Amino acid sequence: MSFNHSFPIQIRFNDADIAGHIYNGTYQDYFDTARLDYFKKVLGENINWRKTGLVIVSVRNDFSAPVFLNDQIEIQSKVCVLGKKSLQMIQQVTKIGESEPVATGKTVLVCYDLKKKESVLIPQKWRKKLVAFEPGLIGD
Repeated sequence: MSFNHSFPIQIRFNDADIAGHIYNGTYQDYFDTARLDYFKKVLGENINWRKTGLVIVSVRNDFSAPVFLNDQIEIQSKVCVLGKKSLQMIQQVTKIGESEPVATGKTVLVCYDLKKKESVLIPQKWRKKLVAFEPGLIGD
């Protein structure tokens, strides 16, 4: 699987647990940070979270190797499924200079109108930009 977006992560001292590796819950923070950068780059603007945004409805993270405090890592992100109101992202953590991921995250997000407090269709403008950025992505 190829990724068109990568984001370097600065590991902080408090990210490590007593065993010296990065605590598993911290990976979600890394994925969230990279996801915000992904959407800013792909959409060409910050999402207005007070109007229409994306909310997480499902998260799954799998770990295959530990990350330690002095490791250099990046998060690779891509939208792999584009529905009418939702999308699925795959993200992976890789150590810089290595090709195999040490963790993988799958997230389903729903487009949400924060004023109406209900799910809405993904804006057409977003759909076009996502399809243009991700070769092979087909929207409903």
